Amino acid sequence: MKKSVNLRPLMLLLLSLGAADVYSDAYHSKSCGSFAGRLSDLNLQRPQRVLLIPLLSRDPHSTESPRWSEQPARTLKAFYRNQFHADVTVLRDLWSWSDYYREVEQMTAQAPPFDRVVFISHGGFDGPVLKNAVFWQNLEITGNTGKLLQLSEAQPGLENAMSITYDTRKNTAFSDYMATRWPEMAPMKSSDTFHLLKGLEKQLQPLDPVCYARYCAPERLASQPERLRSYLLDSCQLICREPLFEQKTASEISEERFFRFAKSLTSLAKENGLIFFGACNPGSAASMKTREHDETELLINSTLAGGPHRSYVHLVSAATGRIAAGPIGQSSADDIVNRVMLFENNRAQRNLCIASPPAR
Repeated sequence: MKKSVNLRPLMLLLLSLGAADVYSDAYHSKSCGSFAGRLSDLNLQRPQRVLLIPLLSRDPHSTESPRWSEQPARTLKAFYRNQFHADVTVLRDLWSWSDYYREVEQMTAQAPPFDRVVFISHGGFDGPVLKNAVFWQNLEITGNTGKLLQLSEAQPGLENAMSITYDTRKNTAFSDYMATRWPEMAPMKSSDTFHLLKGLEKQLQPLDPVCYARYCAPERLASQPERLRSYLLDSCQLICREPLFEQKTASEISEERFFRFAKSLTSLAKENGLIFFGACNPGSAASMKTREHDETELLINSTLAGGPHRSYVHLVSAATGRIAAGPIGQSSADDIVNRVMLFENNRAQRNLCIASPPAR
């Protein structure tokens, strides 16, 4: 394996010292952190038409409402209306990227593009995040092999694939179940699908007595700590049955899905407009890494739109030909509102990354 140098600690040190940007890309003139970017430094249209896009999702490690993004959207709507007398539109009830594309398609058919397109969401180095929702699935029977394939995405351009493969001759009841119930698996997590089918397998497949006696005989269980015995019994229930299916999951970069998103942004934002990602880390520089077998690169480290790119906003700017901006590091709902307000009031801020498109 090749060793790679993590540049992020060095970047943070240089930024804290006010050093010049260590990246030399010509179009990174509005560089993250080391460039105190302001509205007056950019060739941007005054915000007369604004589109706010609160994406609805919940951090699984918190108790927040999935509608948390609607409050900062209301605050920014009032801000743009009161300070700029802008015409503000808010997209509502966006739970998946399918919802987003449906609304965008209707909007672009009826209205001209906007001066500001502002996302409010959870996010990361690869952009805004929604629930990992299935956008395509199919069950195909080829000879004696059945295969269910699902494609899903939580972030545009990162495609997740889950497959269930089984022998149609091995157990008729299982094959019949798959043939009739597979559409119901679309809203399920891949782990929930696995447990569902393992539960069915437990009902249909007999235990192998030799295997069970070897690993879960009473004397063997008695020699184990009491806290582990139920776990070992459950494991034997899974291991000591001939499996009826095989599940595989994988993730990869999808150019088609990413450029569909980029095209939607281009249709929403004017050429001299701004795309703002109010989330965690769209303006953060991620460390470069070497692609390993079965390992997905970050979108910004891929070759998309002439990459690799310094940050997600640089990638989006290159792909859309629009100015893009977003916070560096973690951002709360209040942080997102403050970043937008400071920017629109021509205030310089070091925790905002602004990217201009490359010269053509």
